Amino acid sequence: MKSYTVACLSGDGIGPELMAEASRALAEAGRLHGFRVNETHAPFAGEAVSRFGHPLPAATRAACRESDAVLVALTREPALEGVKAELDLTWRVQRVRLPDGDLAIVSPLTEDADAFAVARAFELARSRRARLSAVGEGRVWEALVEHEADRNPGVKVEGTTPSRALPALMDKPHRFCVIVTQAAFAEIVSDLAAASRNGSRIVASGRLSLTGPGVFGPTHGSAPDIAGQGVANPSGMLLAASLMLSEGLGERAAGRTLERAITHALADGWRTADVRGPGPASTTRDFNDAVLAMMPGARTDVEFVG
Repeated sequence: MKSYTVACLSGDGIGPELMAEASRALAEAGRLHGFRVNETHAPFAGEAVSRFGHPLPAATRAACRESDAVLVALTREPALEGVKAELDLTWRVQRVRLPDGDLAIVSPLTEDADAFAVARAFELARSRRARLSAVGEGRVWEALVEHEADRNPGVKVEGTTPSRALPALMDKPHRFCVIVTQAAFAEIVSDLAAASRNGSRIVASGRLSLTGPGVFGPTHGSAPDIAGQGVANPSGMLLAASLMLSEGLGERAAGRTLERAITHALADGWRTADVRGPGPASTTRDFNDAVLAMMPGARTDVEFVG
């Protein structure tokens, strides 16, 4: 059985309870798809300060370097910058679940990663709805996109400028499938995709290396006001775990299973108190129980499920 080591950085606030649910989902994904995830829970952020007097102890840095992937519950913690600095992170992928669909955003983190990011975006588009929007400027960028378009004739490509794409991301995000953009526009494209004028959006992101572990997590803070109450929304954390499975560990079938189960649970009306809707709100654990129950039926790599 294949095995992977994941450094789990929970931090404080709602981090530990969200990480606990992600651990359950990773274990179920491994059971269904035939691999094992060995978790290293390292002190991080406020938890590390209270125990060791530093938000990022040396042992935590070492655990991240030696892992196959890093899963973070609180991506807005300043201590995370220290983790990123020690890893050779070259490109980024963001998943945004919309009320009526979802989209993926791929971008380079360094100038020499443009070609890889464009190639990976086309690969991702082929596995989805075969539609790609290339948001950027300049002849070199256009040449990279045209080169990959020639190599992927089944993908419908739309070349657009940031000034045209950004308003559409806010008002009509469902028209996008996969977006690839230049490093100069990556932050604003990602921020606008995560923002919302017309319904809630669930966002997870990953920063990846070509040779070492990547860093994955949801896009929220520690929310200390609801910590320990069992009402935190785990959907972003579960989506981050799905993204880590697909892009960080290469277990794409398992990642799709978890992602589809999240989608099915939301479609069936499962929600936590922060999401408006009919009926009573679920607890953090109840929501994830629903996701776990749907995972066997959410598989797309088998014909029959017992």
